Amino acid sequence: MARTGDPGAALAQLLGGWNAERVILCGMAGARGGLHEAAYACCPIDVAGWSDHSARFDLGGRRITIAPGVAGLNDNGHSDVMRGEETQVFGAMALAPDLTYGRHLIVLPGTHSKWVHVEDGRITGFSTHMTGELFELLGASTLSVTGANVANDDDEGFAAGLARSAEGAPLTASLFEARAAQLREGKSSGWGRGFVSGLLIGTETHAQTVAGPRSVVMIGEPRLAARYRKALAHWSVGALVMDGEDCAMAGLRLLDADD
Repeated sequence: MARTGDPGAALAQLLGGWNAERVILCGMAGARGGLHEAAYACCPIDVAGWSDHSARFDLGGRRITIAPGVAGLNDNGHSDVMRGEETQVFGAMALAPDLTYGRHLIVLPGTHSKWVHVEDGRITGFSTHMTGELFELLGASTLSVTGANVANDDDEGFAAGLARSAEGAPLTASLFEARAAQLREGKSSGWGRGFVSGLLIGTETHAQTVAGPRSVVMIGEPRLAARYRKALAHWSVGALVMDGEDCAMAGLRLLDADD
């Protein structure tokens, strides 16, 4: 749901003439300054505890349910939060019940990528990487040379960035290679963009799997999931990919069933 000066009006406009008596939402609708704040549920948390923390209220004759976000500690022992991804994680467990047994690592690529630890059906902790947001910000930076050849060799650049991430050079130094290669090696701006993507995703995936399992569950949209799957394969890590929208809908249905 888009943020506006009046989130309630934005929701009404989005629903239009749809006569829905109940509306179930997740993500930033429950953030501070959103439609209605839904307090964070703390790890470890299972689906029942998560549902119990949902915000439920009436608005314009409709019964509104908003999923809570989840708060916990990242892999370094510091505070971390998420809103929306937890709905997809619980939805994934509903779609694939085997995920409710034992330990699993679930990755949700995106603006703020989440690496979620699940144990016996509970979210026990997670770590956030701002990979997607950094990529977008760097796309408007000096790393892209104006007037550079815009040939469609993004995949070649991605492979080069992924390979560079494996060398362990400082990220802040390696990033500038995207610009230098355009100026000195005839690389295109498309190659540079791919290089930055491969470097960032490679750095993220290596950090999360260097001492982790040899396989993960991935929840996301197909194109981005394909990139992460390629990066994980570079580290000899397999991935079971699940559709992000399917998982989100399955998670929201859990809240619907609970009412």
